[in-house]
Amino acid sequence: MAVFTLGALTTVPVSARPDLVAPPVWEALVASGIQDAVGVVEIDPSVSDTAATRATYGLSTDTLANCVVVAGKREGEERIAACVVLATTRADVNGAVRRRLDVRKSSFLAMDRAVGLTGMEYGGITPIGLPADWPVLVDARAAASAAIVVGSGIRRSKLILPGAVLAIVPGVEVLDDLAKPLEG
Repeated sequence: MAVFTLGALTTVPVSARPDLVAPPVWEALVASGIQDAVGVVEIDPSVSDTAATRATYGLSTDTLANCVVVAGKREGEERIAACVVLATTRADVNGAVRRRLDVRKSSFLAMDRAVGLTGMEYGGITPIGLPADWPVLVDARAAASAAIVVGSGIRRSKLILPGAVLAIVPGVEVLDDLAKPLEG
């Protein structure tokens, strides 16, 4: 059973608190058989954004991950993917992501569409439980992390899991060049 402690956060296995994840997240965890390998912790939803979570709970930026939804078009067909990168980096949306989606230009999906298509809350979108036809692109640095903090599908909790567990979620592709270090 997964119990993680990072900063001031201590998790319980998601199987003990399925109420702390969005329904599609719970369904995907159970379908993948990893509900006991992933931890969940309730947080104040007003500090769900990455910087506020880091500051409030005393987390290192290299343990925080962001999941963003991007899209592009090719011959009139929209192609959507989710990207998971550490908070110390940014997704290379118009480089690695554009090439992987095989589109001319990719950009972040509008908030209302991302929320509507994922069934998750804005600020809580997570790589687990996304539509099955979306690739989930994970930066190799996140996949190599001993433990990362990422959304749970809702703003009032966070998941903590080993990068290696995230790497085995159906639909996940680990890419070496998905992210670039933040400048400044």
